[in-house]
Amino acid sequence: MANTIPTTVPVLLLFINTMSRRKKIFFGTGVFIAALIILFFVCDRISPVQSHVSYSTQIMSSDSVLMHVFLANDDKWRLKTETREINPLITKTLLYKEDKWFRYHPGINPIAMMRALVNNIFHAKRTSGASTITMQVARLLYPAPRTYKNKFIEMFRAFQLERHYSKDQILQLYLNLVPYGGNIEGIKSASYIYFQKPPQQLSLSEITALAIIPNRPTSLSKKNSQLLVAERNKWLKRMRNDNLYDKQMIADAMMEPIALSRHRLPTAIPHLAARLKASTNECDIIYSSINRDAQYSVEKIVKNYAAKLSLLDITNAAVLVNDNVTGKIMCYIGSADYNDNINGGQVDGTKAIRSPGSTLKPLVYGMAFDQGLLTPKTVMADVPMNVSGYIPENYDEKHNGAVTTEFALINSLNIPAVKTLNDVGLQTFIEKLNTCGFSSITQKQNGLGLSMVLGGCGVTLEQLVRMYSGIANEGTLQPMLYTMDVRKDTVTKVKIMSSEASYMVTNILSQMTRPDLPYNMQNAINKSKVAWKTGTSYGRRDAWCIGYNKRYTVGVWVGNFSGVGVPELSGAEMATPLMVEIMNTLAYNKNIAWYNPPSKIKVRNVCSVTGDLPGDYCTSTSMDFYIPMVSKNQICTHLHSVAISANEKYAYCMHCMPANNIQVKFKLYDNLTAELQTFYDNNNISYLRQPPHSPTCERVFGDASPLIVSPVNNMEYITQKNDDNQMLLQSQVTADVQKIYWYINNKLYKACSPAERIFFIPTKGTSKITCADDKGRNTTITINVKSLGGNL
Repeated sequence: MANTIPTTVPVLLLFINTMSRRKKIFFGTGVFIAALIILFFVCDRISPVQSHVSYSTQIMSSDSVLMHVFLANDDKWRLKTETREINPLITKTLLYKEDKWFRYHPGINPIAMMRALVNNIFHAKRTSGASTITMQVARLLYPAPRTYKNKFIEMFRAFQLERHYSKDQILQLYLNLVPYGGNIEGIKSASYIYFQKPPQQLSLSEITALAIIPNRPTSLSKKNSQLLVAERNKWLKRMRNDNLYDKQMIADAMMEPIALSRHRLPTAIPHLAARLKASTNECDIIYSSINRDAQYSVEKIVKNYAAKLSLLDITNAAVLVNDNVTGKIMCYIGSADYNDNINGGQVDGTKAIRSPGSTLKPLVYGMAFDQGLLTPKTVMADVPMNVSGYIPENYDEKHNGAVTTEFALINSLNIPAVKTLNDVGLQTFIEKLNTCGFSSITQKQNGLGLSMVLGGCGVTLEQLVRMYSGIANEGTLQPMLYTMDVRKDTVTKVKIMSSEASYMVTNILSQMTRPDLPYNMQNAINKSKVAWKTGTSYGRRDAWCIGYNKRYTVGVWVGNFSGVGVPELSGAEMATPLMVEIMNTLAYNKNIAWYNPPSKIKVRNVCSVTGDLPGDYCTSTSMDFYIPMVSKNQICTHLHSVAISANEKYAYCMHCMPANNIQVKFKLYDNLTAELQTFYDNNNISYLRQPPHSPTCERVFGDASPLIVSPVNNMEYITQKNDDNQMLLQSQVTADVQKIYWYINNKLYKACSPAERIFFIPTKGTSKITCADDKGRNTTITINVKSLGGNL
């Protein structure tokens, strides 16, 4: 084995010596070619071709139309041309002009190279080139001075390209890199900048013009197009002589004028474009979910509407439109005018964290429906309340007494909403908002209280639109999609409320008798049925309106990015008209079906006074939706029969009922809650109040003790020196109580009727306050008083 190699060499030399001269030449040539091939593969392995190109980021609409372009990293307009955009007319014309044998050569054209070499030697200068399209791609990928050394490197790179890429891929690379003057590269960039159209829509005349510009990009891309027209016609005549195209087609192309002027590339949807570019790592073409026609229509509506509001010092607006069926965002308007530098037009209003006003209330009521706490006709008390020192007020600072749930929601009453949130559970509500994607709330949940349902938290328009889209989709929440590359079957969906609860909420929000219906908007809303909710933040800084039907959810924010409030700013007056106009535009000539009741929801008769199931004394009923096995089945007791004396002066219980039934009769009286009774008494609202209990009764009443609502138990109060410092004593008692007694630190302070407003001057330190009624029931609380500026 060791002697094999030394023995083989002489044998090979002997074999070569026996060859004829001709065979030796062929053999040597073969060995040389084989060596070159081996050397090529070795070099290809050591120095692979790098075809990575930095392209301009293109943002496309849902129907693949260019909407926004960003410069490439090297500040060039280099738009990537996709294969579908390279039509046969472009390919045929380009190959005729640049490389007729492109489909057949291995990267270089030996015949063309020999012809160019002979011509250049004969004329003693460079008269023609022999670069193939593949060689030009190599030169564009690896720019270098034109020397013989670099020409060989260029040929090597051309072989590499042919080895690793298909002919179509190489042609695509050429069309993406070919220079067109200045910072314009690629046929797609030139097509949009010079002719304002995509490459697949170019005419033969325009394609021919773009095919010859790369030979002299500086001179031929100038505004003076006479030279360009002459060059174009010269090549069109060659095509005619070679029968490349029909003669009439050539004649039409030669007659077509060429006006080569530079135009701006599209810059639509600037806020979303910047967002998609930042969130998508080095993606050349991003297919957004934007509906182009709808986007431009809504943009125009918003800009015109904002111009009108500017007269009121309201300078901006933001709008999101979500397709409830697909979950894709159709329209994205971050501000009324992106180019408005004075009023912060570059701010993306869809992502700005603002106070939501009353827009979270539908979610609270939907949760209450699912917990069986309420139904639409359940009656609530819209009266003054105090929850651990928090005293909410309605928008108009008035109280309505007994109201139904649907009245409270449609009128956006604050006190019933706070009561409902308190019953649902604050932490439960925060967890639901977390499920809905309210990250801004989740991050600050430890500092939130019941006021969040009135706007005491921060949300974005994007988050609200997603939540309402979940309600619109029968309680099913799905992610909002901004691009077309997400398949619907891969999207994770969650339930934020049952379909029954969402139907109840939608049924309420679609009612037309409501205070947030702007003047003269009745007919406009009737064009397209819609459910909507408005919101106005504290200080009138933000106006909201979120509207939806089965197909669309439209979210509108109106205000100033500076946060400056405006007295005229409200969701009803400023945001609702814009939402309605947008919804009508989207739904124009579309037959959008409305919601049908879910199969599990049922209808029942309830007492009109309480919303509970009718009792023995209920005379007026109404129809109400309810969820079987979930909604409460409480029997109405708004009236109760009371045994009273014949002169109706005293009421009796079983312990003190006279033995002589002639002295007793029964009468129906209102059975009000303590808070409603107090409200009616304080506001002189008449009701059937039962007479005081018989003074001869020896029964000790142990239930329904007075509820002290002011001051608040275990609360610390701060008072100012030299101020009056009076504090209100107020309680809520049952209807049978005629007199109450106030004790401060175990000393009787005053006896009064339950409706009487009593004040006292607190002393510094801890005080014990007791309220007792005429039935012997009592409640005690403690408060702590501190003073600023000295002792009281």
